[in-house]
Amino acid sequence: MPEVKVPELAESITEGTIAEWLKSVGDSVDKGEAIVELETDKVNVEVVSEDAGVLQETLFDEGDTVEVGQAIAVVGEGQPSNSGSSSSDDSKQESKSDDTQSDKDSKDAQSQDDSSEQSGQRVNATPSARRYAREQGIALSELAGKSGDVVRKEDVDSKQNQPSGSSSQSSSSKEDSKPAQSSKPSKPVVREKMSRRKKTAAKKLLEVSNQTAMLTTFNEVDMTNVMNLRKRKKEQFIKDHDGTKLGFMSFFTKAAVAALKKYPEVNAEIDGEDMITKQFYDIGIAVSTDDGLLVPFVRDCDKKNFAEIESAIADLAVKARDKKLGLDDMVNGSFTITNGGIFGSMMSTPIINGNQAAILGMHSIIKRPIAVEDDKIENRPMMYLALSYDHRIIDGKEAVGFLKTIKDLIENPEDLLLES
Repeated sequence: MPEVKVPELAESITEGTIAEWLKSVGDSVDKGEAIVELETDKVNVEVVSEDAGVLQETLFDEGDTVEVGQAIAVVGEGQPSNSGSSSSDDSKQESKSDDTQSDKDSKDAQSQDDSSEQSGQRVNATPSARRYAREQGIALSELAGKSGDVVRKEDVDSKQNQPSGSSSQSSSSKEDSKPAQSSKPSKPVVREKMSRRKKTAAKKLLEVSNQTAMLTTFNEVDMTNVMNLRKRKKEQFIKDHDGTKLGFMSFFTKAAVAALKKYPEVNAEIDGEDMITKQFYDIGIAVSTDDGLLVPFVRDCDKKNFAEIESAIADLAVKARDKKLGLDDMVNGSFTITNGGIFGSMMSTPIINGNQAAILGMHSIIKRPIAVEDDKIENRPMMYLALSYDHRIIDGKEAVGFLKTIKDLIENPEDLLLES
C-alpha cells in the first residue's frame, strides 16, 4: 500500500514531531490533501498524501519524533469509515488513535486481533501500542477496556509484567499492601514534555553560549525626535500607505542597516576557519507567540522603504501567531533585533541568534531627567539599547561604534532618512 513519508524540509532540518493528525484512520484522503501537521525546529509543516484513498494506518502517535524520509502513515483502497467519529473532544482524540490491522504478521497475537476485528470487535489502540504488542506476542483483544478504551503502550507493559494466573483483584491487593513511600505529601507539580521548538531553542542558546565569546555593550537613546516625527507624520503615513502604521521598528531596522554598512564585521559569521561577511541585509525581527519566540526575517531591508519594512514586519507577525510561517521565512538572516520593551523590560543581554555575529536589544521607553544643557534638565523619553556580539569577530571598538551609530541616527531621524 502507498506510504506517506516525511518530506524534505530544509537543509538544516532532519526530523520533526507529530503535532496533530489532521485525518483519522478510516477517513477518505484526496491526492495532495494534508493528513498530518509536523512541528519542526522552526515552523509547523503540513504533510500531504501523494495518493487518494482511505487512511489505513498511522504509524506514529502525536508527540513522536520522525525523520525525513520515514513512513508515517499508510493510505490504501477501501470505503471510508465513520466508526471513529464523535462529538466530544475526548472521543475525537480516541478516533485519531483508532487503527486498522494491515500488516500480515505471522504471530499468534496478530491472528487473534484479526479474528476479533473480523467478528466486529474493533480494538482501539495507539499505533505504538499496536506495534509493541505484536513485538511482544500479546493480543490487543486481551487488553481492551483499559486506559479509557484505548490501548496504550503502558497497557502492553502491564500485561507483559503480570504474573501468570494472576487476577486484577490479587494485583490490586498487592498494590494496596505496598507501604507508602513517604508520610509527607509531595508538593504539587506539573510535568509535561517540552515542545520540539522549546527543546531546540534551549539547545541552540546553550550552543551559542558555549561556542561564542559573547559580550554585551550598552547605550541609551533619546527617543524625543523620533516620537515627534511619528506624531507629525502618522496620519499621513497611514493614508499614503494603505493603512500601514509607522512604528519604531522601521527606524531601528533602517538604522541597523546603515550601521552594518559602516561596520561590516557585525554582518559576518565564522564558518570553520573562515569568516563570511554578508553582502545582504536580511534583518530578523523577534516575534513572541504562544509557542515561544520566533525570529522571521525581513529580506533586503536596504532596498525597502519605511512602509515596506513596517508592512513586512506586520505580515510576518501575523503569520507567526497563526503558525503559518514557512521555512523560507526563518533561515539565512544576517542580523537580529529583539524588542523586550513591549513586555516592560528595562534592560537585558540578548543572546545571539544562530550563526550571526550580533543582536540588538531594544527596551522600554521611560521618561527620565536628562541634562540637555549645562544648566538645564528635562524629562526625556529614554531607551536603553544593548548589543550582544561575538568577540571572536567583533572588537569592542567596533561594537561600541556600531551601537553609537544607531543611537545617533535614531536621535537625528532626518539623517536616517538621508541614509535610506
